[in-house]
Amino acid sequence: MRIAGVNWFGMETSTFAPHGLWTRGYRSMLDQIKAQGYNTIRLPYSNQLFDAGSTPNGIDFSQNPDLAGLTGLQIMDRVVAYSGEIGLKILLDRHRPDASGQSALWYAGQYDEARWIRDWTMLAARYRGDATVIGADLHNEPHGSACWGCGDVARDWRLAAERAGNAILAVNPDWLIVVEGVESYAGQNYWWGGNLAGALAAPVRLNVANRVVYSAHDYPASVYPQVWFGAPDYPANLPALWDAKWGFLHRSGVAPVLLGEFGTALDTTSDQMWLTALTRYLGTGVDGIHWTFWSWNPNSGDTGGILDDDWRTVDQDKQAMLVPIQYPLGGTGAPAPTPSPTPGAACTAHYAVGNSWNDGFVADVTIINGTGAALASWNVGWTFAGTQRVTNLWNGVVTQSGPAVRVANAGYNATVPAGGTLT
Repeated sequence: MRIAGVNWFGMETSTFAPHGLWTRGYRSMLDQIKAQGYNTIRLPYSNQLFDAGSTPNGIDFSQNPDLAGLTGLQIMDRVVAYSGEIGLKILLDRHRPDASGQSALWYAGQYDEARWIRDWTMLAARYRGDATVIGADLHNEPHGSACWGCGDVARDWRLAAERAGNAILAVNPDWLIVVEGVESYAGQNYWWGGNLAGALAAPVRLNVANRVVYSAHDYPASVYPQVWFGAPDYPANLPALWDAKWGFLHRSGVAPVLLGEFGTALDTTSDQMWLTALTRYLGTGVDGIHWTFWSWNPNSGDTGGILDDDWRTVDQDKQAMLVPIQYPLGGTGAPAPTPSPTPGAACTAHYAVGNSWNDGFVADVTIINGTGAALASWNVGWTFAGTQRVTNLWNGVVTQSGPAVRVANAGYNATVPAGGTLT
């Protein structure tokens, strides 16, 4: 599968419940998330949620009658249960120790490491055998003094992730263990939780194989004016930046990567270029990078959400940019298998429609080099049967005249080896 979802926050705040329930029912919200094509919800919580006295509030019980009188944990149960009924997955995200704000390290104040691990193992046992809950995002956005591989047990996030991950897997070996990056590695700063450059030299080691998912967060200039947004070659500089900080883990096959947070109000040209470049980088189909967009909620101050302020209307500009990288859990959005090259044949191309929706679709075009020699450049063409128009294209330079489309190579993918393919 490919995780392609949204963040629905609120349980990590002093509301102790997902936000928006003051204006509509949680089942209606989940139905809409599913209808918009998302397959997973990253569900933030705080450890304070589980304390006596952390009473859920901000809920219209006339629209959520089955939540009346429940604890925050019991509300989480209801969200999980209904998500399972309609085919959504849940990724639990320990977003904060307490409701007051984020912490640089995985422990803070009265919520020490023992409490952090104890709450995770409680949740792992509670949802053991429930295929709806797929894993644990151990701690949101390690930053500041958090290090990767430095060996200081009080600061080394990689070692802490191993301790918590192994404790969880001892209780529930089916869960994915999602490990975010840090802010700074080898003197290079990046977004909070976004720097995974140390994971190659110092990988997270767990007692159960194939459970580590590395996770990064990435944001545009409107959230913070990082230096790379002012580069003269922006946004062309972004793929190399992402490769260096987190994308290399996916591209080299080291481990799956989840872009756990990325979002924008989409109000500036810079942000629009950033999101266009990022969705292209994440890719389409099952082989793309996993992602959960921040956020479903409209009340995220930096980014807004998929929903408008009425908590019902979908922001169609954002939605249109995410639809091409969505992926249905049933797998129907996967591109058709690429044919094997035929030795001695000429170059051919294979066109396959992947995801489609009421007014658009995504197609993958695979060039097959059967010439027996490497190609130093390429172009490919096709003719639509009707009035279709190419509105976004990845990995090439497109021209279209009427129904006739022609795509030439981009600067970075001109070469196709003998007997090789390129999509």
